[in-house]
Amino acid sequence: MPQTKPIISIENVVASASVDQKIDLNDITKKFPETEYHPEQFPGLVFRLANPRTATLIFRTGKMVCTGGKSEAMAHKAVNTVVKALRKGKIKIKNEPVIKVQNIVAAINLGGKIHLELAARKLPRSMYEPEQFPGLIHRMLEPKTVILLFASGKLVCTGAKKEEQVYRSVNNLHSVLEEKKLMMYDA
Repeated sequence: MPQTKPIISIENVVASASVDQKIDLNDITKKFPETEYHPEQFPGLVFRLANPRTATLIFRTGKMVCTGGKSEAMAHKAVNTVVKALRKGKIKIKNEPVIKVQNIVAAINLGGKIHLELAARKLPRSMYEPEQFPGLIHRMLEPKTVILLFASGKLVCTGAKKEEQVYRSVNNLHSVLEEKKLMMYDA
């Protein structure tokens, strides 16, 4: 019998965005000295926000990548906040950003231990090589995610494009672990 419901915490939402125009990154560094831009090392400019606490990479092509959001909504808010700040700083941005979530990473605690050796044999599309990596790598087909399982009962889910896919993946996997008697709970 399961002791607890999985505790799921979304740790990072990565979203791409485009304003479909060229952007002068040197102009941004002049007007926003707190940004980081070292074109000899990396072609993107880093625009950090304190609220929501995120980092948005801005490229001269008008493409952006936002990381650090704790939800889809926060990632959208961060990109829109950056664009609003640029406009306020007299950087001409003609279009509204087109934003698309690329990846959601979540940390999960199942509240019990997982028998990884057995799980490796009983779960299809799984890979477990403890001498290489301490976790079992499980590829889910629906929704299409990758879940890392650790003996401690902790999981990392990656590859989801919607928060709902994280919850579905974790709950589906938890049910399978229960069904196949791969979970162990302390009495």
